[in-house]
Amino acid sequence: MKKTAKLTTLLLALVMSLSLAACSNSPSADNSAPAESQTAESSEPSAAPENSAEPAGDGKYVVGICQLAPHPALDAATEGFIDALNEKLPGQVDIQNKNAAGDTPTCATIVNGFVSDGVDLIMANATAPLQAAASATGTIPVLGTSITEYGVALGIDNFSGTVGTNVSGTSDLAPLDQQAQMIKDWYPDAKTVGLVYCSAEPNSQYQVDNVQKYLEDLGYTCTQYPFSDTNDMASVVQTAVDNSDVLYVPTDNTAANNTGIINNICQGVIPVFAGEEGICGGCGVATLSISYYDIGYKTGEMAAQILTGEADVSTMAIEYAPQFVKKYNPVTCEALGLTPPEGYEAIAVQ
Repeated sequence: MKKTAKLTTLLLALVMSLSLAACSNSPSADNSAPAESQTAESSEPSAAPENSAEPAGDGKYVVGICQLAPHPALDAATEGFIDALNEKLPGQVDIQNKNAAGDTPTCATIVNGFVSDGVDLIMANATAPLQAAASATGTIPVLGTSITEYGVALGIDNFSGTVGTNVSGTSDLAPLDQQAQMIKDWYPDAKTVGLVYCSAEPNSQYQVDNVQKYLEDLGYTCTQYPFSDTNDMASVVQTAVDNSDVLYVPTDNTAANNTGIINNICQGVIPVFAGEEGICGGCGVATLSISYYDIGYKTGEMAAQILTGEADVSTMAIEYAPQFVKKYNPVTCEALGLTPPEGYEAIAVQ
């Protein structure tokens, strides 16, 4: 019996020794290797606490950009935003720049990924990304750019200029009364103006409703010609051409991505006045232009203030372009035999 007891004691001691050895060889949470740091070129954002005022764990703020589609105006706004961040916070920002390629559902996928990863701030370039971001998070700061009217985009009645939540940003809206006057400067004797826009874009509806009031005050008869998407765009434009002296196309993403359709129908036949330079360069006669780089840069300045705690996004008013420039398309003007009024600058058409 004594021998058996001694043998049992020795076996128990051996088991305990092996258990302790196994534990000592396991890595602890405190001694684990740090995660690989993210760079500005990486495709996925690193994790950071939501709405954090402190840099992410690698010493950087993480900012996610969701741009609706590749387009010169939107590209310029993104470029300005990135330049401003790099200037205001050099070496401190990990930028995750993603493009939805014109697909609205993809905007939600991109933004939800940013929210899941806990980025410090989201920049939404165009209306669809802004709407997706506003729906996805109420805590991470969201800054929009290339947005025409925030009250319309976010469904805010009697919008006063400040959203009052985690959303702010910059607008690309040029004064609509001055756009109406632009048509008067070029075509004072015209009678009818066709307003061509995508009915799926609420900001486009807002623009044509308001510019129509100004045009009617100037004595024009206006008719709205909405198209639902590119499938009926050509037929709607042709109907507008057949029944109008002049066409007006607002700042409209679908029109901007399909100026070739409009130009093929209108070139040399009827003048088209546009809400922004990209559309005008593709199919228009003249526009009251803003710099999308400038509004993107301003958005980047706002982002830097939010990230460093200098400003609260909920109290930041929407910012507008600092200046507007009258521009004309020399190719379209030549096709129509037009001489631009004094004070207009030529667009560099590719």
